[in-house]
Amino acid sequence: MSSPTSVAVIGGSLAGLSAARALRTQGYAGRLTVVSQEPHRPYDRPPLSKAFLAGTATRDDLVLEGEGEDLDADWLLGVTAESLDTSTRSVGLSDGSRMTADAMVLATGAVPTMPWQPLGGVHVLRTLEDCLALRADLLPGARVVVVGAGFIGAEVASTAHALGHQVTVVEAAATPLIGPLGPEMGAVISSLHADHGVTLLTGVGVSELVGTDRVSGVALSDGRVIAADVVVVGVGVRPATGWLSGSALTSPMGVLCDAYGATAVPGVVAIGDCATWFEPHHGTHHRLEHWTAARERADIAIATLLSAGQDHRVARPPYFWSDQYGLTIQMAGHATGADSVRVEDGAVADRDFLAVYRRGDVAVAVLAIGHRKAFTRWRRELAQSASPSVSTL
Repeated sequence: MSSPTSVAVIGGSLAGLSAARALRTQGYAGRLTVVSQEPHRPYDRPPLSKAFLAGTATRDDLVLEGEGEDLDADWLLGVTAESLDTSTRSVGLSDGSRMTADAMVLATGAVPTMPWQPLGGVHVLRTLEDCLALRADLLPGARVVVVGAGFIGAEVASTAHALGHQVTVVEAAATPLIGPLGPEMGAVISSLHADHGVTLLTGVGVSELVGTDRVSGVALSDGRVIAADVVVVGVGVRPATGWLSGSALTSPMGVLCDAYGATAVPGVVAIGDCATWFEPHHGTHHRLEHWTAARERADIAIATLLSAGQDHRVARPPYFWSDQYGLTIQMAGHATGADSVRVEDGAVADRDFLAVYRRGDVAVAVLAIGHRKAFTRWRRELAQSASPSVSTL
């Protein structure tokens, strides 16, 4: 397609803001519209499970835009995209209007999964409003049950514990974090709960939430009932792609993209939690729900949009971090497919170590608590050794 004179970014969080910045940085001077379901300007989500939930960070601390930053964009706040006509790149909006653009960036994120009918005191954690509602319920002495021992659940458990609450974490899998970390390191990281007196129940599911108007307990699949005043459900998210139903972009995995963010529709790229990019380092399509991916991949996707996919770099292997119980956990690469993991520096017992995952003799991922310099070196080496091959959609 020819160079666009109008671009619509659908989604106004970190990925959408990063796309808008990349457009201007890469020389796009045309009309730019950002559609955001939330009523707020872009804000940082990671503190919602940590410092902001604890009350040690303010709303000003969450602001992502720089002071005086002006991207010359039209921001449509509190407006939801409801449909897309891919033939005309026309979006139907919740305010009844319709918007057409030469090119589009899909950055609508993801929606938390809630398997049970919500009651008072039951929360998910995705938005600023979610966090404020949860924070208001964390009254002194509240018994907190976190359902799901993934990274968000673990961070909420850590924060609630630091605030003085009795915390129980319930995880259906026998080993938490087995997907991103594998069984050995998943067990190591999840043992941080026991280190700090937080109860972790594994290998047991939740059958129902107990209560009439407000939650009073969590009924487990083995018959036990855990008393609860507050329940936080962190059992995963689904891509926010319902509005794309019927288009060539829909997939249970999210919006399928090549290694540069291009979709099956010319002039449309996708980034952030709604997008499933081909991962040349991994050999398959993969959806990344990480801050760094949302930030870095915007530059690549916008280069694709503006130059028809020519001479682009492939995204670095995925990277994420998690702050729990005063420790920072860092991970780079894909542990899936590794056939070994070995601690190469420090000691697991000290909660201060660096472990390398390998497939055969090839390093494919690195995990660390502490050891920041060594971790940074390994992350750089993973990026340099990654295969540059790419996929078609």
